[in-house]
Amino acid sequence: MRNLLMKVNYDGTHYDGFQTQPQGNTIQDKLEHAILHLTGERLKITGSGRTDAGVHAYGQPFNFITSSQIPLERWCLALNARLPQDIVVTEAAEVPLSFHSRRGAKRKTYRYTINGNRFPDPFQRRWQHHHPMKLNVPAMELGLSALLGTHDYTSFASRKSTKTSHVRTIYEAYLEVDRSMCRPGSPDQGVIHTYITGSGFLQHMVRIIMGTLMQVGQGKISADRMPAILAACDRAAAGPTAVSKGLALWNVEYDEIDD
Repeated sequence: MRNLLMKVNYDGTHYDGFQTQPQGNTIQDKLEHAILHLTGERLKITGSGRTDAGVHAYGQPFNFITSSQIPLERWCLALNARLPQDIVVTEAAEVPLSFHSRRGAKRKTYRYTINGNRFPDPFQRRWQHHHPMKLNVPAMELGLSALLGTHDYTSFASRKSTKTSHVRTIYEAYLEVDRSMCRPGSPDQGVIHTYITGSGFLQHMVRIIMGTLMQVGQGKISADRMPAILAACDRAAAGPTAVSKGLALWNVEYDEIDD
């Protein structure tokens, strides 16, 4: 038996997230179906975590145990030939049988993208939340900095969360503004990327943080209120849940994996 660790990129627009659902329209379902067609094995893969419907990923890790002896270098091309064009496996490696892509994950980074230009970008519309009204980026940065550290993030978790603890750690969080697509002399703000790295995330956590930050950027919530919103441990204290299409799983980090 072999334990294979792979990474997958996907445009989540037409899918119900990563983890399998009864309707069978998830990234996990498509990957397992492709493996079945390739090897004849009906197996379950383990993803590094869930993503919401409509959320995207760059290099999301997943692993599975297989008895197939297909050479490692053939797996990516063979699976991609059996997958929809919006799901692409990019890496494959053999890891110890004890490796578990979800339990072993130490740090996860999500990126949320806001197009702050007056007009949406038709080429990036599936990956960006278009918000043409002025946003105060320095205020958003100040509000975001208040969330760093280890806290109870109940205020930023879905009311449907089933986790016994809402304590998580955010290690790093910052904004980057790309003004390369701004039109000269226009009120365009550029494309605003927010990166948040943590030990793990609750259901809708990043999207609720972003919905709250956008209200900070609009002046509807003062950045100074962010610590109080966090301390309230009450979902009603935070802002709305931002739309899913602006969110992408950006990176997952592990300790060094021994052979």
